[in-house]
Amino acid sequence: MKKYNSNQYTKNLNHARTSFEKAAFKYDKYSILQRTIAERLDESLGQIKINPITILDLGSGTGHGSQILHKRFRNSHIYQIDLSENMLKVSKKKSPFFFSKDHFVCADINKLPFKENYFDLIFSSLALQWCNNLDTVFREVKNLLKNDGVFLFSSFGPDSLKELRDCWSSVDDYVHINAFVDMHDIADALMRVGLASPVLNMEEIILTYHECRQLMKELKYIGAHNINNGRRKTLTGKKRLNKVFKCYESYRTNNVLPVTYEVVYGHAWQSSNTKKEQSIKLDELKKQLKNKS
Repeated sequence: MKKYNSNQYTKNLNHARTSFEKAAFKYDKYSILQRTIAERLDESLGQIKINPITILDLGSGTGHGSQILHKRFRNSHIYQIDLSENMLKVSKKKSPFFFSKDHFVCADINKLPFKENYFDLIFSSLALQWCNNLDTVFREVKNLLKNDGVFLFSSFGPDSLKELRDCWSSVDDYVHINAFVDMHDIADALMRVGLASPVLNMEEIILTYHECRQLMKELKYIGAHNINNGRRKTLTGKKRLNKVFKCYESYRTNNVLPVTYEVVYGHAWQSSNTKKEQSIKLDELKKQLKNKS
């Protein structure tokens, strides 16, 4: 696998915005995995003692994460921020017409339009993999959190879609699958910016499909297009696609095709005593991540 920081894996945010704008009105029908991961991320809040008044849903999409957060924190004001206006439009239709505590902001995740120390909780489910520089995003998160505020997130790890990636690599040398960041690299970035007491874990989820074509259509319908600079700039011909489909058949088991997703879950704190807490937790965290490798 080529290195994540290679120039050809740099994400084109304009292309990402266009993909999600097109996918917004079909997204809820096909985003079963994304909803499941958001719900599992929400479950972890049961382990965290927090009663937030202000919440930022970072990369909110069509608002499923915000909906489940409202059920848990009924008095909270939730700010949904997304790169796609259409995603926010879909989400807004689900929000109460009167006395809504939802706020909708279309903005770049790298330049968030809020004042410092404003949020008690920043929630982000499956948005980080669309970012080119985690340090930049995590600094924004750290600046926006109040003291003792928590950052809760999920992201896809590098083994996600590994079967499809391997099949494309047998066809040509272009980048066809978005690169995903390893759990260890996420942990390093959290500590570099000074977010305290990070805890991360990983889960492997395997979905099954009858056809590879079905998988590709679903990825298209949720806006998960290839947005890397190293992608092929011309249309992919039928011959190449058929080679990918043929290669994928080698993975068929019990008459279905497996699709692997590596999901990283984590949380970290904004603390006025960050340096002290990091010095205590660093060795413990590295040992934890080593054991999970």
